[in-house]
Amino acid sequence: ISLYRRPFVESYEETPMLVAVLTYVGYGILTIFGYLRDFLRHWKIERCHIAREREEQKDFVPLYQDFENFYTRNLYMRIRDNWNRPVCSVPGPRMDLKQRVSHDYNWTFEYTDQVIRDVINLGSYNYLGFAENTGPCTDAVAKVTLQYGVGVASTRQEMGNLDKHEVLEELTASFLGVEAAMAFGMGFATNSMNIPALVGKGCLILSDELNHVSLVLGARLSGATIRVFKHNNMQNLEKLLREAIVHGQPRTHRPWKKILIVVEGIYSMEGSIVRLPEVIALKKRYRAYVYLDEAHSIGALGSRGRGVVDYFGLDPCDVDVMMGTFTKSFGAAGGYIAGKRLIEYLRTHSHSVVYATSMSPPVVEQIIASMKCIMGEDGTTVGQERIRQLAENTVYFRKRLREMGFTVYGNQDSPVIPMMLYMPSKIGAFGREMLKRNIGVVVVGFPATPIIESRVRFCISAAHTKHLLDKALSVISEVGDLLQLKYSRHRLQPSPMRPLDDSVYEDVVD
Repeated sequence: ISLYRRPFVESYEETPMLVAVLTYVGYGILTIFGYLRDFLRHWKIERCHIAREREEQKDFVPLYQDFENFYTRNLYMRIRDNWNRPVCSVPGPRMDLKQRVSHDYNWTFEYTDQVIRDVINLGSYNYLGFAENTGPCTDAVAKVTLQYGVGVASTRQEMGNLDKHEVLEELTASFLGVEAAMAFGMGFATNSMNIPALVGKGCLILSDELNHVSLVLGARLSGATIRVFKHNNMQNLEKLLREAIVHGQPRTHRPWKKILIVVEGIYSMEGSIVRLPEVIALKKRYRAYVYLDEAHSIGALGSRGRGVVDYFGLDPCDVDVMMGTFTKSFGAAGGYIAGKRLIEYLRTHSHSVVYATSMSPPVVEQIIASMKCIMGEDGTTVGQERIRQLAENTVYFRKRLREMGFTVYGNQDSPVIPMMLYMPSKIGAFGREMLKRNIGVVVVGFPATPIIESRVRFCISAAHTKHLLDKALSVISEVGDLLQLKYSRHRLQPSPMRPLDDSVYEDVVD
């Protein structure tokens, strides 16, 4: 019996050999010139702008190894202008950026009085378009701000537990279809501080190799044994589960106290979706537990916006620990943990609850208002329309990129769309050329990605209109021709049998 109710399609086109070779050559040239410049800096021939230890400190243990900063000095600094750009408006489908210039090759920046207006935003995690300053959600937040203020100044266990926090947690549990949920003020800490409360010494964590750093940090802090399985590779995961059951703990061979499988809903650098039906099947077969991070998938997947569980039509009770963030689809901040028979335990054992300040009331109200909109409890169909629009925008944007000849990674339904750049010189060039044409994008390189797999990561929103997407796609195609980025050997084109039907495509070898 198939575990999937719908086709599960993901594509990862292999890097062309010539492109891979040229990428390595590019990094080689940059490394050679980097060492040459370091030599010139050492002999005071070239001025060095980096913070360094004083001469009188040379006999002490160094704060860092010199090579650790090599990439930052000689590669990152050359393209640093593509990051940390100051946004001076709502980060909606269009945004305004403060213009800045550098007179010392990106070591420092100066702000001008000019503003780059109406930049099409293809980088924010604003999946459902709730990052806005008008509308019912904004009105509700403004009202709560006047009633409660902007801060709580205490922890939940002391004087910081508001009635709004209780409403939020009850609503989140209802939204997810589970017994209980609890909210935290920071999405990163939701993982890093709660995993150590759930597992410890004598437990085993099986972690996907592409899991977010917050999951990795939480696993390391827990003291549990960690074993990594290949991304979305169920054969590798089952092999590790079998070995864990057969051999038990190292040296003593006692059974593991717990085996926790840690996965994400959507992997934010790959645009792939977890094979959750197979993960749950393995979990049941080997009596393990599943920890699901839905930071990017909650609100963005499923016919009702309930995330990857809704997307596959699964029972939420089959996932032992459901984690997600409010920072993306809900346009707010913080995260949640939901499930059964573990929430009351976390209330007394999680560092994020005991020591962290409570969530700000306006942030809580933004989550409540947007969640009710998604659920339809606001009396409108706006939430459902946004979910549908996001799905349509995602499929359309991906198809058009592949049609143009770009190499695109990930699942066909993922709103995170990585497009491959490969070469280090093209990371900065693509970001700059796009901004010249009033398109804001996020470019990503090593060490966030493998060294020969630099990419640009588009994040599609329900707030994007077809006109905006078409305008952006036209610019992407223009810049792609300019920088020669159309690497794909498999292009999509409209079927010749139905030339006017954009929904039918076929693979052709270019």
